[in-house]
Amino acid sequence: MEPDLYLVIGLLIGAFSIVSIIGAFTDGRTPRAAAVMILIATGLIVLAISGKPGGYTWADVPHAFVRVVAKLVN
Repeated sequence: MEPDLYLVIGLLIGAFSIVSIIGAFTDGRTPRAAAVMILIATGLIVLAISGKPGGYTWADVPHAFVRVVAKLVN
């Protein structure tokens, strides 16, 4: 479960960092916070991939989201 959780959190942080980068560039600011978020997201994704034997494929990502949400709801 932990590698799935790391993967999901990393992907969500990565998605929010893209929005932050776009917002910073449109305002003419340097995307410092977005750069930190990308580093955190990359670290979590690498931790998830190295923590799961065999790693992840693209088909495993939606199943990881479902497992994490089911664990949180249950």
